[in-house]
Amino acid sequence: MILVKQIKYITGFCVVLITMASIEAQEIKPAKQVDGEMPLFEVEDPDYELSPMTGMTRKHWEDAARYLLEGAFSYIDDLDDPMKFPKLPGKSYPHDISRVPTEKLEGLVRTLFVAAPLLKKEPDLTLNGIKVAEYYQHQIPKLANPNSEAFIKPRGNGGPSQNLVEYGALAISLFISPETLWEPLSQEDKDALAASMLSYGDGPTVPSNWKFFNIFVLSFFDAQGYEVNKPLLEEYLNKSLADYRGQGWYNDNPAYDYYSMWAFQVYGPMWASVYGNTHYPEIAKAFKTNFQDLVYHYPYMFSEDGEMIMFGRSISYRIASISPFPFAGTLDDDTINLGWLRRISSGVLLQFLENPEFLKDRIPTLGFYDHFEPAVQNYSTRGSVFWMGKAFLGLLLPEHNAFWTATENEGPWASRFEDDAVYNKFQAASNVLLTDYPGIGASEIRAWCHERKADDWQGFRSSENYNKLSYNSAFPWQADGVDGTISMNYVFKNAKEEWEPWRLYTFKKYEDGKYYRDAILETNDQVHMQLVDIPLANGILRVDKQTSEVPVAMRLGHYALPEVNGKTIEQSTQKVGDYTATIIDNGQYQLAMVPLSGWENIAVLEKTDLNPVSDDSAVINVSAEFLPKAKNKIYATLMLWKKSGEAWKEEELLPVNSLESKANKVEVKMTSGELHSITFD
Repeated sequence: MILVKQIKYITGFCVVLITMASIEAQEIKPAKQVDGEMPLFEVEDPDYELSPMTGMTRKHWEDAARYLLEGAFSYIDDLDDPMKFPKLPGKSYPHDISRVPTEKLEGLVRTLFVAAPLLKKEPDLTLNGIKVAEYYQHQIPKLANPNSEAFIKPRGNGGPSQNLVEYGALAISLFISPETLWEPLSQEDKDALAASMLSYGDGPTVPSNWKFFNIFVLSFFDAQGYEVNKPLLEEYLNKSLADYRGQGWYNDNPAYDYYSMWAFQVYGPMWASVYGNTHYPEIAKAFKTNFQDLVYHYPYMFSEDGEMIMFGRSISYRIASISPFPFAGTLDDDTINLGWLRRISSGVLLQFLENPEFLKDRIPTLGFYDHFEPAVQNYSTRGSVFWMGKAFLGLLLPEHNAFWTATENEGPWASRFEDDAVYNKFQAASNVLLTDYPGIGASEIRAWCHERKADDWQGFRSSENYNKLSYNSAFPWQADGVDGTISMNYVFKNAKEEWEPWRLYTFKKYEDGKYYRDAILETNDQVHMQLVDIPLANGILRVDKQTSEVPVAMRLGHYALPEVNGKTIEQSTQKVGDYTATIIDNGQYQLAMVPLSGWENIAVLEKTDLNPVSDDSAVINVSAEFLPKAKNKIYATLMLWKKSGEAWKEEELLPVNSLESKANKVEVKMTSGELHSITFD
């Protein structure tokens, strides 16, 4: 017995030494430097007959995938080089040596999302003199080799971690291209990899889309004949289905954002096709039914030109937002406008690939266009951006699939929408409101936010990623200024003399084109308001009621405009009836703000380093000092927009004919004759 214990101790001690040696072999050092930036992506030989808006075909999608992968392989000179890229300053990891193996793991498995579909068609693909398939075949076994710098320590008794996420992603790629990534491995390497990956997959998870990482690991190794925890697999499958709310939206505990789409609505149908249809047909059918729901709702979240909205966490994944759309081509439903879905998808690809700020060091930045620290989460590293590679999983669809052969079109933007109207699409199951504005071809979203900063240990669910009143495809969100400069939100001077934004919203109802919410200040529950958004053809009418029990200084901001093309943002005012409109113009868009009730002051605030598009920007803010004894507690504001170069008509700047407030009711009569009756509870 003593001998057995000694053997176990010695063996365990050796493993610890090997693990420590592996960690000590790592170091946080600058990644390999690569000379020169990549040229902008170009659509070569565009096909404007099949794709009259973008010119992009399936071949151009392959070109785009290869383009991004070429940037990654610029850092690979031999098979032992890791997918490790230059770190950007700020909160992204690694900050200590222990995270370096996971940093490399992310770079490896996330670039596989781009590579795996290409390897299906071109198994001999070579980049930078490296055979891509051989590189991954060489690197993957190292994850389970304790003597390797790429070694991922088995989970042991630990909880869920980033390693689970990446192993789940690896399992997806193993499902996609087993003949390239799995079958060439030796049996010894397969067994070691199975033990390592199952140590994470057969374990705890996070009650969100993370359940799918366990699901894919367990499913893949079950398909390969390994013994797996089937009861746990079934538990996570059923819990994932229970996250579905309707109209295409899954709840990601607790948010509704792109994770509904680039996670749940990709993982579910993919799992069904590679494993579920055979082993759990009823569960697979449910995931596919839920997927079908999204094609009638989610496309309205994209602009007329097929641009996505900057909204929610992990926004650096960008083009992953389109990843569900190609798989609509697998549905037996001739009511789906696949030409519109491809137009959106190709538009999003070009939104970023044609932007000169998108790549830095030949790798996508951690941002929306250029690096933008306020939008970065601490769980991201430089290689995290290749999660966007899920967009290219659509290349798994054959060339003859209708997604690729349908003629590109603009869907309702061309066939149904009128320029002088606004179109709301309310999602009752999630309380999400999607709004389309044909006048400028923009889309907008209002969605969940109710997170205390004090409880938000990762610092993103209470931040500008979620707490804006709305998010618009034409006007990427601007970060809050410590001086109280705010865009598309309220801020209040709190007890610490800091400007604090709304974070704690409670949805009330959507009725007759009006979106009702209540809001309360996190640090002072005596500061609260009732909010009503009324989307108009050329902007938003806000009719909000101050119900605070204490005096408070407050501000409200419009969307912000960045400086573009070296053009200074112009400022002007225009008298309209008894009101004055304040206008800013950046050469692309004009924004106008017209205070109708309650507000005391208005100003254009020019800022630096707050906007994701440009270093310099401007935003219009209104302000007031609220007193509970005030007779008028209604703060009404027009927040309007127009393309640059177009003169404002008086009826555009003042679409409100009258606004009357009595007790808890406000009657707004529009110049069009439309009447908005608002009742505050």
